[in-house]
Amino acid sequence: MDYSVADAHCDFLYYMLHRGYDISAPRHGQAVDIQGMQAGGAAMQLFAAWIDPDEDTTFLQQCMSLIDAYKRMLAGCDKLVELTKDFVPGQGKIAAVLTIEGGEAIEERLENLRLFHELGVRAMTLTWNDQNELASPAMARRDKGISRLGRSVVREMERLNMAVDVAHLSDISIDGVFEEISGPVFSSHTNARSVLAHRRSLCDRHIKEISRRGGVVGVNYYSPQLVHRGRAGIDDIVRHIEHIAAVGGINCVALGSDFDGMGLDAYPVGLTSWNDVPKLMHALERAGFKQDDIRKIACDNLMGFMKKLV
Repeated sequence: MDYSVADAHCDFLYYMLHRGYDISAPRHGQAVDIQGMQAGGAAMQLFAAWIDPDEDTTFLQQCMSLIDAYKRMLAGCDKLVELTKDFVPGQGKIAAVLTIEGGEAIEERLENLRLFHELGVRAMTLTWNDQNELASPAMARRDKGISRLGRSVVREMERLNMAVDVAHLSDISIDGVFEEISGPVFSSHTNARSVLAHRRSLCDRHIKEISRRGGVVGVNYYSPQLVHRGRAGIDDIVRHIEHIAAVGGINCVALGSDFDGMGLDAYPVGLTSWNDVPKLMHALERAGFKQDDIRKIACDNLMGFMKKLV
């Protein structure tokens, strides 16, 4: 059967800004485009404003340029609408949600965070892969955890009803987030460390705590976080989904592809764009998931979480 699908992370905006990606007229290798999304059953896509540490432009200006790209994308495509509480999948529109990947964007100022929220940002990771003034990333050589400023930031995010995205955070930093706020958090694009030992993936106790708080874990499609070597297959994604469902319950599992955030050779074989997403749904059916549970994994869990933020 056909399923509505919600996706918690893509990097389309960066490539729209820097390489001329067009949501309505895709280039070779582009994973996110309207026609493909429609073919893949897209109901909602979270669009991340990724802050590139190697850019010469200031972090704040980078983020503003990416938000401008998001606004231009919406204005130029009538199939995309901003998510609202009363949005219903399957009526010819795809909900778009703006997020930030990399807390550097706020340049250590809470007023910037508040203004980003006013501009429509509904979630933010504290870091990408590099250490910053807010917290340590999973890939850091030394895990310093979350800073005093980082704690102030997550408290303000909770007050604003902006979701803290713990993807890319170190274990100690995630612990610090849990210590500081009581509300739900989520992880937009990450996998299960018990299935494949990768620092960017979540340990079981963090999966359990995210679930306990009503959050979701978006499983990504990045082969190095799915398998030890080479390209993953679609069934490898299913293995991570099965584990997260077993540890945190079926209501905490979601999808967070990381589309347009990796080279073509890093995608699983047979799953390189939105066009291929129905293959994952079929793989879940073959794995024995009930249709109601596939609906939760594919869309309902993530959409329910995000609707609390709009």
